[in-house]
Amino acid sequence: MWAILSGIEGNLKAYEAVLNDIKRQRVRVEELYILGDLVGINPDCDKLVERLQKPRQGELLPQVCTGWWEEQCFILHAIGATSEPTELIEQYDQNTVKLLWDSVSRKSVEWLRSLNFGFHELDCLLIHGSTAGAADKLTPETPAFVMLDRLIRADVNNLFCGRSGLTFQYQLQGGSINNTVQTLDSQNSPQTVTVTARQVIGVGNVGRKPGVATYTLYNPECDRVQFKTVHYGAKKGFQLLD
Repeated sequence: MWAILSGIEGNLKAYEAVLNDIKRQRVRVEELYILGDLVGINPDCDKLVERLQKPRQGELLPQVCTGWWEEQCFILHAIGATSEPTELIEQYDQNTVKLLWDSVSRKSVEWLRSLNFGFHELDCLLIHGSTAGAADKLTPETPAFVMLDRLIRADVNNLFCGRSGLTFQYQLQGGSINNTVQTLDSQNSPQTVTVTARQVIGVGNVGRKPGVATYTLYNPECDRVQFKTVHYGAKKGFQLLD
């Protein structure tokens, strides 16, 4: 059994609540994945990073990949793909830049830099957004051809993602796709691509909503997906609304 989390966003209390819920499962959880957005504008970010680095006795060492908030941290510390936090300001505001800078130390950022972009396990890709980038937000309203494109790019049957913060199971039935490439000079012969049944799974969000955390359990032996909701006592802190 795998436990798959995303969007802790520095909420240490929510993370502890999910860990306790994982321990209560009747089937033993053997792998713990955190699909990005580990940090956010929360003063507990550094404590959370330290908590992940040093699991307690009997706890799993989480496998963590980077997400959208991590990419914003890299930009602020001049180690990202761009030099200006344009996307962060456009989605939130200028004040959020200062809050994020104060919430995540340089030491934590250096550790975040060592994380993977995603995990390819069996016939599954576990990633924050998709192979198109961390900002790629897949939802139940995403067109089927976009979902299929993301699955084909990754060459997997199951794509687990956390960018939207939603829990959903988007199933694509098997079939075939005909495609041609036409230029100004000629048109290539049509090619048929056979597609097997595949699915995209939104794994939920642990830390964004005070008092409520959602995550996903997955059994790779029987391909079973189970969404979990955990209620816990929340303390006041920063909160962002998408």
